[in-house]
Amino acid sequence: MKEAEDALNDYLHFLRVERQLAENTIGSYKRDLLGYIRYLEKEVQPGSLDGVTRAHILGYLQVLERGGKSPRTISRHISSIRSFHQFLVRERITTTDPTIQLDLPKLEMKLPRVLSVGEVDSLIAAPDRSKPAGIRDRAMLEMLYGTGMRVSECIGMNTGDVHLSMGFARVFGKGGKERIVPLGRNAIDAVTAYVEQARPLMLKGDRSQDALFVNSRGGRLTRQGVWKLLNQHAKKAGITKELTPHTLRHSFATHLVENGADLRAIQEMLGHADISTTQIYTHVSKTRLKDVYSKFHPRA
Repeated sequence: MKEAEDALNDYLHFLRVERQLAENTIGSYKRDLLGYIRYLEKEVQPGSLDGVTRAHILGYLQVLERGGKSPRTISRHISSIRSFHQFLVRERITTTDPTIQLDLPKLEMKLPRVLSVGEVDSLIAAPDRSKPAGIRDRAMLEMLYGTGMRVSECIGMNTGDVHLSMGFARVFGKGGKERIVPLGRNAIDAVTAYVEQARPLMLKGDRSQDALFVNSRGGRLTRQGVWKLLNQHAKKAGITKELTPHTLRHSFATHLVENGADLRAIQEMLGHADISTTQIYTHVSKTRLKDVYSKFHPRA
């Protein structure tokens, strides 16, 4: 179906140039829609996108379900297909949108794992600050927990993005969207110590490197590198629960909610496009309060 493949390429170009989505996100859309187009090639006659109906889409979703795809994965496919057809109508490639009134499968709410304040303190205290790498790790952990930024945002930061004297950092989120996040005193002190004491030693004389957080070879830290370091420090801190760099982001937001922070402010700091994404942390907070009540109240 040449028409569909050409339309898909136009759509991916739109995502890249107009929406400025990350390449990983564009790749996910492409994989979802290639499978969909391959299905349409067999089912739609005479092979025109204008011949696609709601019944065709439901048939494709049944194929995914029979193939063992989870409701969450099917929901993602529906979102990709819906966005694609909306683009086709908007660009007048097709005249109708067959995804109208197409329902998303009901998903079980999966609450994110978070650390307690005590566990966060233990984790941040774990790096050995007698070594340059330990000073860096302490600064990185303070930055991740103190701002709630994503690990990709943290490792993507350059030295010019951090304004320690003014107490804020410039962060580039999904799609290259820029936001300003405040830095607390602990994060400022830790990053100052790293920049002044440890980073020059880790650069090994390469002053041209702009990356804020560098590895032992003087290059930019990677996601895998941060994941490895995080688990090393968690083990040292005696934290047994499953831990990812995103756990600190979840903990940042949950602890703010628990202490009465405004949800809109948290949304802005996290860089969420939709407030509904931020609202998950109110559910986490309520669940944690219920656990505390059940554990400590004599008549729980």
